[in-house]
Amino acid sequence: MAGSTMQKRMLAAMRPTSLGEGEPVRWQQRKSAQTRLKMLEAAVDCLVEGGYQGLTTAQVAERAQVSRGAMHHHFATRMDLVAAVVEHIFYQRMRLFLDDYIAAMAQSRDALLIDLATEAHWRSVQTREYAAYLELAVAARTDAELNAAFAPAAQRYDEVWIAEMIESFPQWQDQWEAMKLGSDFAIAVHSGLLLQRPVMGPERIEKVLKLTIASIRSLYDPLN
Repeated sequence: MAGSTMQKRMLAAMRPTSLGEGEPVRWQQRKSAQTRLKMLEAAVDCLVEGGYQGLTTAQVAERAQVSRGAMHHHFATRMDLVAAVVEHIFYQRMRLFLDDYIAAMAQSRDALLIDLATEAHWRSVQTREYAAYLELAVAARTDAELNAAFAPAAQRYDEVWIAEMIESFPQWQDQWEAMKLGSDFAIAVHSGLLLQRPVMGPERIEKVLKLTIASIRSLYDPLN
């Protein structure tokens, strides 16, 4: 129940603004929402395979197998598409992480929650959604128009993440700064490992992953 409540709360906070409140009711609305989702998923594929330069309305329409008119109806310009893709990717990243983390909690009741969360986060950075996120993050450094959509979404993701840690782990309230540091440490290490994976190889990465969990555990040592 606690996991379900957390999941609903976090996903509601990350829900793309273009979707409005609640699920579409009428058949036409549901069909339109399905078409839009199909386009956004095609856009993620374009990002992963062709980078930010490959994210065009023409490429997305072709991959999603929709007409140019349908594409224009949902996304009048490339930047309309880009802004929607940014929100979609952050929402999907949150959803996939929560699905994995909550399933891990249900299956490993005796494990430390901090271990489960850290391991789930490492798995989350290996998804296609995270690959698309990295493409956007890199491109946003030099593209002001993209950054105008990307930066607020990234900030909202971080705020939701931090706020939920406060709600979900009240037993660590007296070690709140350590908890935030542990989360930031895991994010930084996992992002770096992902980029260095072709060079380091599985054995070295596994050692760093174990060191990461041990280091985060030490932050919560009551003797510290």
